[in-house]
Amino acid sequence: MENFEKITVLVPVYNEENTLLKILEKIENTDFCGLEKEIIFIDDASQDKSTEILKTLEDKYKVYYHSKNLGKGAALKTGFSKMTGDIVIVQDADLEYNPADYKDLVQAIIDDKVDVAYGSRFINLNLEAFMLPNLLGNKFITTVFNIFFNTHFTDVETCYKAFNAKFLEGVDIKSTSFDFEPEITAKMIKKKVRIQEFPISYVGRKYHEGKKVSWVDAIHAVNAIIKFRFFN
Repeated sequence: MENFEKITVLVPVYNEENTLLKILEKIENTDFCGLEKEIIFIDDASQDKSTEILKTLEDKYKVYYHSKNLGKGAALKTGFSKMTGDIVIVQDADLEYNPADYKDLVQAIIDDKVDVAYGSRFINLNLEAFMLPNLLGNKFITTVFNIFFNTHFTDVETCYKAFNAKFLEGVDIKSTSFDFEPEITAKMIKKKVRIQEFPISYVGRKYHEGKKVSWVDAIHAVNAIIKFRFFN
C-alpha cells in the first residue's frame, strides 16, 4: 500500500470575491484524512476583487495568476503543473460543494480501493439544489459519455474529483473550459484506472448569484466527449 503524506487542493478562481474567504475557511477546517494540506489558488484573471483578496494570501498559500481569462480547464492545468501532493483534489471557489464531503473519496484512495474518486450529486439526488436546465444538461452529458465509453457514471460533470496524483503524470489537458470534466474522465478511463463515485451534498447557485455554466458549455462538453473518445 502506498504511503500518502500530502494532499493538494486546487482552487480555480474567477470572480468569487463573495465566497473566496468562506470556502478557504471550510477547506482549512476540513480534515483530509490526516494528510498535510497544500492549497493552491489559480486566479483566472478575475474582474472583481478576487485578485486583491488572493494577494493578501500569498504569504501562506501558493497563488498563481493568469493575465487573461482562459477558463477552468486552463486554470487546473496550471494547478496540476504546480502541485506537490500525493493526492490532488479540485475545489471550486463558490459554496456549491462542501469540502467535508471529500473524506470518503480521499480515504478510498488511501485504502487502495480506487485510484480516482468522484463525488456524485445524483446518487442521493436533491432536486431542489438544481435549476432544471442544469439538471437536464448534466444528465444529458453524462448519458452521452456513458454511451461513448460504455461506462455507468451518474455525474461526469461533478467538480469533486480526487486523484492519486501519479495517474495524472503525463496527462496533457487540452480543454480550457468546463469541457475539462469529460476530457479528464476520458483520459483516466484510457489509463484503465479504478474509478468509483461516492455520494456528496450540493447546493447549486442561480445565475444572478454567479453561476457560470451555460448551454454553450454543454455543447463543448459533448464535443469533448466525441473528440477524446477517438483522439488524445
